[in-house]
Amino acid sequence: MSKRLYFLLPDLASTHALTAELVEQGIPKEQIHILADHTTPLDGLPEANFMQKSDFKNGVELGLGAGGVAGLVGGLLAVTFPPAGLVLGGGALLAMSLAGAGVGALVSGIIAQEIPNHELEAFESAIEAGQLLMIVDVPKVRLDEMLALIHDHHPEVTIGTTEPKARSY
Repeated sequence: MSKRLYFLLPDLASTHALTAELVEQGIPKEQIHILADHTTPLDGLPEANFMQKSDFKNGVELGLGAGGVAGLVGGLLAVTFPPAGLVLGGGALLAMSLAGAGVGALVSGIIAQEIPNHELEAFESAIEAGQLLMIVDVPKVRLDEMLALIHDHHPEVTIGTTEPKARSY
C-alpha cells in the first residue's frame, strides 16, 4: 500500500533538489509527478501525465459500475420479456451486464479525461501563482522517513497527503 503525498515547492531549484533526494532514497522516478503552470519549463523533471491531471480513473470506475447495473437491468428485462419468443437464459444476462459495464467504462473514461482531477483543486491557485506541485506515491512503511527527510532538508515545502479513493458524485 502507498500513500500519495503532495508538495508545493516555491521554485525549480527546490523541485530539482527534492526530486534528486527522493530518487537517491529509492523512490522510483515513475512515482514522482510534477505539475506547474504552462509557462514553467520542467527541464528533465517527471511531468504529471493525464492520469494525474484528470479524473479519468474515477470516471472509468463510475462508468463500469453504472454501465454494469444498466446492462443487468436490461438483461433482466430481456430475459423476463424475451423479444419474438426467444428463450434467453443466464448467459444473456451475463453478456448484457458485461457489455453495459464495458460501454459505461468507455464512455465515462472518454468524458472524464477532460475533467480536472478533483484532488488537485486545493492547489490550483498556488500553481497559477508560480509554485510547483510534486505528487509522490510513497510506500506507507516509509512515510515517516520521507516526511522527516523533507522537513529536515526543505523547510520551504508545504506537504499534504491523501489516501487513494474513488470520487463520489
